[in-house]
Amino acid sequence: MSLHTIKMTNKKYIQMNRIALCSALLAATLFAGAQIDLKNTINNAASQVKSSTGNGSGLSTDDVVKGLKDALTVGTNNSSSSASKADGFFKNPKIMIPFPPEAIKVKNTCDKLGMKSQDDKFVETLNHGAEEAAKSAAPIFLNAITSMSIEDGFAILKGCDTAATTYLKSKTASALLDAFKPVVHNALIKVDVTKYWTPLITTYNKDPFAKKVNPDLDAYVTQKAIDGLFLLIAIEERKIRKDPAAQVTDILKKVFGGL
Repeated sequence: MSLHTIKMTNKKYIQMNRIALCSALLAATLFAGAQIDLKNTINNAASQVKSSTGNGSGLSTDDVVKGLKDALTVGTNNSSSSASKADGFFKNPKIMIPFPPEAIKVKNTCDKLGMKSQDDKFVETLNHGAEEAAKSAAPIFLNAITSMSIEDGFAILKGCDTAATTYLKSKTASALLDAFKPVVHNALIKVDVTKYWTPLITTYNKDPFAKKVNPDLDAYVTQKAIDGLFLLIAIEERKIRKDPAAQVTDILKKVFGGL
């Protein structure tokens, strides 16, 4: 082997070693950086969870979800109980169901004909129908409450004063509407709403100049009953978030006490 060939071989060997060394150093640097990034990511995530659950109050994700489920359970039970008691709708101005707006001409005409007492009794029976329907509300909410995810829980905890109510409404409104319709129908039969509605609408429709009106009372009472329940649930949620006296379980005190 010539001297020139030996020199070229040594030069290539040195270059290869340098490349290998640089590659090793780069790999080591990247690995170290990855470790640092991973550590930072874990620390940031831990910090966010800690912040999200009350600035270091020691809450776990299980605590948060359990607390929100408790809040919704307490809120829906209290609301359903309040709405379904005698005169729960009728004597609560926040949720009392008025005469159907699309049939207000019926009311005005019948009032003029001396039938105001029948009008008032009709409105009372509508509300008693909603009260009867509300008795079946609490179990309907159960599935949405028990299926709440961790992501749902944190979003609700950091949301507005009625975030849990909004969540519950988004999960149950359609199913609640379907479930309430037959209950309301049977409830209106039970309170004999037609006994008061039929003479009113018959009297009104005798007017040859009156535009015939006959609203779907089942649909009207169903929607009003659902709206009233969610209004009561929202009120309960605000109390649980802000009023220590409404935080009736240890987990509610733990989750909402520091908000």
